[in-house]
Amino acid sequence: MSLYPIPNDDEERIEVLDSFALMDTAPEQEYDHIIQMASRIFDVPIVLISLVHRNRQFFKARIGLDVCETGRDVSFCTYAMMDAKVFVIPDASKDERFRSNALVTGYPNIRFYAGAPLISSEGHALGSLCLIDSKPRLTFSDREQRILEDLAAMVLERMQLRRLERESETSRNKFINITSTSPDAIICANSKNQITSWNASAEDIFGYSQEEALGKPLDIIMPDSMRARHGAGLARVASGGPARIIGTSVNLTAKRRDGSEVPIELSLSQWNEAGEPQFGAIIRDITSRLEAVKRLKHAAEYDDLTGLANRSSLKRRIRQACESHEPFALLLLDLDGFKDVNDTLGHSAGDVVLKIVAQRLRESVPDHHMVARLGGDEFVIVISETVDPIKTSELASRLISIIEEPIEFDNEPIHIGASIGISLKSGPEDDSEQMLGNADLALYQAKADGRHLVRIFTPELRQTALKKGAMSSSIRQAWENQEFELYYQPQIKLSDGSLAGAEALIRWNHPQLGVVSPAAFLPVLEASLLAVPVGEWILRTACAQAARWRQISCKDFRIGVNLFAAQFRTRDFAKSVESALADSLLPATALELEITENIILKNEQRIMEPLHYLRSLGIGVAFDDFGTGFASLSLLKDYPVTRLKIDRSFVSGSERNRKDEAIIEAVTRLAAGFELEVIAEGVETVEQAQLMQNYACDEGQGYLYGRPMKASDFERLYLEPATNRVSVGV
Repeated sequence: MSLYPIPNDDEERIEVLDSFALMDTAPEQEYDHIIQMASRIFDVPIVLISLVHRNRQFFKARIGLDVCETGRDVSFCTYAMMDAKVFVIPDASKDERFRSNALVTGYPNIRFYAGAPLISSEGHALGSLCLIDSKPRLTFSDREQRILEDLAAMVLERMQLRRLERESETSRNKFINITSTSPDAIICANSKNQITSWNASAEDIFGYSQEEALGKPLDIIMPDSMRARHGAGLARVASGGPARIIGTSVNLTAKRRDGSEVPIELSLSQWNEAGEPQFGAIIRDITSRLEAVKRLKHAAEYDDLTGLANRSSLKRRIRQACESHEPFALLLLDLDGFKDVNDTLGHSAGDVVLKIVAQRLRESVPDHHMVARLGGDEFVIVISETVDPIKTSELASRLISIIEEPIEFDNEPIHIGASIGISLKSGPEDDSEQMLGNADLALYQAKADGRHLVRIFTPELRQTALKKGAMSSSIRQAWENQEFELYYQPQIKLSDGSLAGAEALIRWNHPQLGVVSPAAFLPVLEASLLAVPVGEWILRTACAQAARWRQISCKDFRIGVNLFAAQFRTRDFAKSVESALADSLLPATALELEITENIILKNEQRIMEPLHYLRSLGIGVAFDDFGTGFASLSLLKDYPVTRLKIDRSFVSGSERNRKDEAIIEAVTRLAAGFELEVIAEGVETVEQAQLMQNYACDEGQGYLYGRPMKASDFERLYLEPATNRVSVGV
């Protein structure tokens, strides 16, 4: 027959059959013994253990038949395994289903067939144990069927045992593969505490080879202090007691062969074999993990560059001291001249300076006090258990002296200084933020008083800061309300008294107070975030005004504009100047930018390039308050200066003080040597004007010619045709 019944779950059945691994395997004595016994019991010439695969049936064991397999289409076994009972065909030649079957019409000429199905534990019929005879057998009793079923059960039992052995071998191979490649130590032990499995990672971690470890007690990796507890736990589990750490991960310490200890993470499991408990341990060396945690903890608490406590640790220490009402002192230290090191020598030099300063502080401050880096070039020392201002000040002064010692970098000495503000806590009223704030105010005072100094916080400093804060708020409101305006002070040619130009000066017309003195608000404005927008407004307003005056009256009119230091810290400063000139149609030669020595010293690297570029456009650069600083002479040769402005302090004292007159003479001679023009500020008398002219000073500016005034007054007094020349009585 070509048609045969196929179960609905045939693919699943075949998958189960394959799991027994019986197809095309060598004969096995156990199966041969069963079919020989069946042949004798039932007196039949052919007995088969037939297993039905997808398109064929194959015989795991056979007697009386010369072939190893047949097609499934002629298989009697296909029918036999469709029922749970024995399938019996008394005479196949008379059975409609089989009479034309090739195994009936030809070799082996089957007449009688009886097959007991082989059903797996999953319920799938895999084949049959079958009896075959070439002679019909009209009866096959119930007793004979039960015997055949018993023999089939023996076959199936053997098949199941083989599958279990194969699965066990597969699992064992998987276990061996896993343990051999696992980065963790995998160790097994029996209830007698003897090691039964020891992988390569266990060898690496503990130093024992597999040969040395197998059969040894687990005590070889136990620290002495843990052996008693381990033994008690093992005994408890072996006697049926609870296993407390089975199924969990714990961190412990183990012992290596050389006696050294290693931190481990241990995961334990337990099972039974042959009625005895067995134990498995997965052990991971967590040395690297603990070191990483330690590094992370260190990074969270310490500054990476200097190794000092960081801001987070510092604030925690201060908070703890405040909460415990512990008396202590804060020394807030800021380096003087550090920015110049970064700007001139680069950040690598700056890093060296910070490291050496940190080292000097550590070596100079007792260990029980905290030294921390707050950030940038600021350091904090927490002096515990004291609020003695004298001792604290003495320590601060010593630290300044130590920091001022030269620092070698690339075989060149670096000289820096330090200023220190001190905040003392003796009562419960101060918190951590207030303590740092107080120290910061004291540090600000130390810097304002001349740097390289120590100052202790007093309540008066906070009052001053509050006033300054109020001033800052008022300045912002003034800017928003457009209360600022420009005043102009004339600059006169001393040779003929004609108008050369003017200096633009910002004024604040307060709605209630009137015109506020520049000294009252300019320092706060220069230090605020408004410095850049206000500075640009001054520049644009002055340029527009100068362009108008050049057009209506004075074609050679020049406008002088003071710059804030903050303007040089913007990337597009030069472009903003170009834009102001272009928008106002003012020639570059009609603009003179006035800078002070302090601006140059604070922005030396940043200021150089834009100044040279602006000078190349024709814009003038005036050095304001010349003679009052200590580095003026050395700066003249590097900066594109076109004019020196002699400070008013020398001009006003020249009539009475020969030394001031000598300075004026020196400045004018110096200017001549550098081919620079000179203008004298603060000219108030005719005698001062004559003296300036005698020393070849080009121009004068001061109350003799006019006070700073509004644009409308300036235009009326100096730019109308009738007053285009100013008489100074010379």
